Amino acid sequence: MAEPPNEPEVPDESKSQDKSKAPGEAELPRETVEEAERLTHLARDAEGSEADAYQEKRDRLLAKQDFVARVREDETRRVLVLHPDEWLEAGTIQVERIEDTERAVEIPLDGPGDPDDWDEIDTHNRAVAATVREQHGEIHGANAEAFAGFMSNHYARPVESATNVEVTQFRTEYFPRNAWPTDEQKSVVETSIELVFDCVSCVSR
Repeated sequence: MAEPPNEPEVPDESKSQDKSKAPGEAELPRETVEEAERLTHLARDAEGSEADAYQEKRDRLLAKQDFVARVREDETRRVLVLHPDEWLEAGTIQVERIEDTERAVEIPLDGPGDPDDWDEIDTHNRAVAATVREQHGEIHGANAEAFAGFMSNHYARPVESATNVEVTQFRTEYFPRNAWPTDEQKSVVETSIELVFDCVSCVSR
């Protein structure tokens, strides 16, 4: 799908989500954001009608929330932008309709390496997260799923390859901004990450 020409940029990710929002206050459910991100990656890796099918599935998913998606090309990366459909007219964003920029969600699509086997890596990471949930409960499982999505979508690498810097980035930046965690999730996130590493050996790629 071609992007509309000369669209004004939606403000960057640092202004797009309010870190203070509780899970119930987020306009787009976390599961919707993650699935839109996953489908965008799959569409990018596919060709022809298969790519179109992934994009159409993503668009239908977002339409249920009255949101739309576009991919913005920055100088060094591509960014998936999810924003209210009401901001558009004839495929172009109308700046005067943007009353609250925090309604938009921005997700960088390119991570270091961005390998061709992203789908395999994402499947592996989500399997690790599922193992954490099965063995240690829903709270740790939700945190593990957020970490799996972070490593797949931002670095395109297996969870077990995360460096200390990347773990810190997840815990202090990505997690509070994009996972919309509960207080209970926040209180155990460090333990959850340790459990992710512990459970890697249970999942073979």
